[in-house]
Amino acid sequence: MSSHIIESGNTAAALGVKLCRVQVIAAYPITPQTPLTEKLSELVDSQEMEAQYIPVESEHSALAVCIAASSTGARAFTATSANGLLYMHEQIHWAAGARLPLVMCVVNRGVGAPWTIWNDHQDSISQRDTGWIQLYVNDHQQIIDGVIKAYRLAESVMIPVMVCYDGYLLSHTHMPFEVPSQEAVDSFLPPYRPDYALDPKRPANLNTVTLPDTRVDTEGRTAHGYMEIRSLLHEDLQRAVEVYQDVEAGFRDTFGRGGEALFEHYRCEDAEYVAVALGSLSHNLRDVVDTLREAGVPAGVMSIHLYRPFPARQIASFLSPAKGVIVFEKALSYGYEGALCSDIKAALLTHARSRADLPFVHNYILGLGGREIKTSQLVEAMTASCKAGAASHDGVRWIGLKL
Repeated sequence: MSSHIIESGNTAAALGVKLCRVQVIAAYPITPQTPLTEKLSELVDSQEMEAQYIPVESEHSALAVCIAASSTGARAFTATSANGLLYMHEQIHWAAGARLPLVMCVVNRGVGAPWTIWNDHQDSISQRDTGWIQLYVNDHQQIIDGVIKAYRLAESVMIPVMVCYDGYLLSHTHMPFEVPSQEAVDSFLPPYRPDYALDPKRPANLNTVTLPDTRVDTEGRTAHGYMEIRSLLHEDLQRAVEVYQDVEAGFRDTFGRGGEALFEHYRCEDAEYVAVALGSLSHNLRDVVDTLREAGVPAGVMSIHLYRPFPARQIASFLSPAKGVIVFEKALSYGYEGALCSDIKAALLTHARSRADLPFVHNYILGLGGREIKTSQLVEAMTASCKAGAASHDGVRWIGLKL
């Protein structure tokens, strides 16, 4: 039987990991992720969870342990934030290139220097091109459900997955959510059975130096070169868009809840102006949309869940009927604009129903380093963009900046 509890977002993630019957956990503490891995260590120590918990000396080592565990066929997990994620960078590339179905929770926090422990999305956005799938979730129910779906997705396409959620805003706040039964999760997520795993009885070398071109292996078969390996990863990442939609459909059939796999939307049926965001900010924008609707402005909100691979065709199809798209981001591709804004522009240009009448796209940067985001500021920005239209909005605009 499922149960309803009120707990923190970090606890929701930990319970999701437990329900997935993860066998190896390796972690190094970093705020605001620490309570997640502390909870997992408690579950292992109390024998509520049958797993090996391995404390390590750094985040780089944490992911190295998970890579080793996954290579032997074990289901593995880690979590981190901010500079801890950046310290993993080499191993993040390695896990994706090795096609290991790891799951990692990234509890989003700004990166240094200067030091900050507060929330923005610069950490995970900086890792978007490493070959990992990235899921962004908006509340505690989506955290626990997202972890469960992430393992199903990762093991379907053999690509690691980041489940990203906002530090403090979600990690430390308490909200009600449903905890599914172990039996239901077991029916949705079968045991991990890789096609190949390291075995002392069958010693082998994995991921040795790969030549630029194809070659004949020791058994006379043509083996891929480095470029073919990368192309196959890219191809399977693109295929993951459809696979994740199937995962979401299976989740709804099993648990009776869920929504759109790729993105969710609010009051967009007749919206002429659509605000787009990642994470819990998209739920804050619902209040803004309600306020604008009362003022007669037909606005709506799109919250993107699957950011990598980017579902460009589906997003462009949804947004192209609008007059304007206003992208709110807690991250910045320095020297240009928000990465999400660039992706949306490219998607619209490539996949929109008609290039003759594309919606304008405005970009707002806000909340960096945990800067307070006021509803009144969001209303003001949305109102200004809706009135200005495509006329005047060069580059990014900042909300809450005090220069």
